[in-house]
Amino acid sequence: MRRLWFAIAILLLAPGIRASGDGPVAKAQEQFNVGDFSAAITTLQAATRALPRDAAVYYWLGRCYFELRKYDQAIRYGDRSVKLAPNNSVFLLWLGRAYGREAEAGHSFWMALRSKDALEDAIEADPKNIAARRDLAHFYFAAPWIVGGSKKKARAEIASIAAIDPVEGKLAQADYDKQNGDKQKAEDDLKAVLQSKPKTVAEYYEVADFFASHPNPQLVQQSVDGAAAIAPSDLRLLYYRGVVLILEGQKLDEAERYLKAYLAQTPARSDYPPRSDARTWLGHVYQRQGKRMDAAQQYQFALRLDPHSDFARESLNQLESQ
Repeated sequence: MRRLWFAIAILLLAPGIRASGDGPVAKAQEQFNVGDFSAAITTLQAATRALPRDAAVYYWLGRCYFELRKYDQAIRYGDRSVKLAPNNSVFLLWLGRAYGREAEAGHSFWMALRSKDALEDAIEADPKNIAARRDLAHFYFAAPWIVGGSKKKARAEIASIAAIDPVEGKLAQADYDKQNGDKQKAEDDLKAVLQSKPKTVAEYYEVADFFASHPNPQLVQQSVDGAAAIAPSDLRLLYYRGVVLILEGQKLDEAERYLKAYLAQTPARSDYPPRSDARTWLGHVYQRQGKRMDAAQQYQFALRLDPHSDFARESLNQLESQ
């Protein structure tokens, strides 16, 4: 459903980069968190003149451009943050992600190599950086051998993750099994995750995403219930509650309200379900209600938001073939 190079949870306020008080970085983080990336960039660009050697300023500039999908700029500022703080594992992680997205967009082996190097450096700087290890495991599996791809290395990373955090290890194993075409094993891995009672909403949402795209409304609902118990006011619950109702084929008017509320109330951030997916699910509501034109409009809107969305394209093709 989601076309993600790195399908893992995002840490908005990672250790070592939290800002306090009313300085420019703190202000930019507030703007970032509500999805106003352009305002945050303006704040941070001004800060570069007053704080030219503050690595956090460049880190957040890179993060803003990453959210805007301007990966060349994300790399530019991410590289600057790493030069100023070469042992910051979080900065290296995000530089690696920016290289990875640029590699994906431009089919560049060179960028892929740089992504791998940055992720390996992030792990060297902090061996317990699970996010970096999960990204690297995904890279090792997906990349061709010429840029360092290796299923053996991917499995080794998964073993390291499991030794640090068994739940994250199961999630990493499920990602590996899914990429490897073993749907049943991935399902078993994720059912085990649910049984372990994850401690973060991100872990529940990762399970929900899988069972939404491999339809199992009961397990999506179980994931939603787990996330709601941790963070009952999390706006992402609007999206997943709408998805559950659509998968169940009932209360479609209520599903529509959930999805419209999600689109109206949440920022367009990469740690939230893609707005293109929300539009596509809304199209499914209308399609089931027999509103073909409204459904087509939602699918087309989704494709404008993300021209690479297989979910939206396949939904539109299925509608047109009826």
